[in-house]
Amino acid sequence: MKIEKTFIKDLVVIEPTVFGDERGYFFESYSKTKFEGLGINIEFVQDNQSFSKKGTLRGLHYQNPPYAQTKLVRVLEGEIIDVAVDLRKDSPTYGKAYGVLLSAENKKQLLVPQGFAHGFSVISETASVMYKCDQFYNKESEGGIKYDDPSLSIDWGMDLENAIVSDKDQVLPFINVCNSQF
Repeated sequence: MKIEKTFIKDLVVIEPTVFGDERGYFFESYSKTKFEGLGINIEFVQDNQSFSKKGTLRGLHYQNPPYAQTKLVRVLEGEIIDVAVDLRKDSPTYGKAYGVLLSAENKKQLLVPQGFAHGFSVISETASVMYKCDQFYNKESEGGIKYDDPSLSIDWGMDLENAIVSDKDQVLPFINVCNSQF
């Protein structure tokens, strides 16, 4: 298992060691012991899974403290552009976005720490996304940022005019007026 640091502190891409042969492949997507060996000490308590069709854009979502979530995101089928935005006001990268291609083929995972907004766009025909969380969902603590906030300059890998976005995500505020408590 390898860890790739990004330009944003604590936001990392994890690449598992994949064992393949004529039957297919095997890899550990999560091992508490191996993650701790990489310096990642997180107790995950919930797994979530979504299925979406091409052109779907979900996010950017977060939960405020004390229900803030760390997420470990991976793709079971298809391809997505996975995006995290730093909401930690004391961070030198506050308001910066990072995007990475996650796919069933590359098997990479994005570890999105507490203090970040998270979202993804589906660029394959369909995609199944699974993510682990270290806190349970709490509706009263949820927040979000509008996916097309011009100050974030996010490349979602798709034409946003044709994006399939929930009504809820279409009315989220820009980062400069969001209710983030980080």
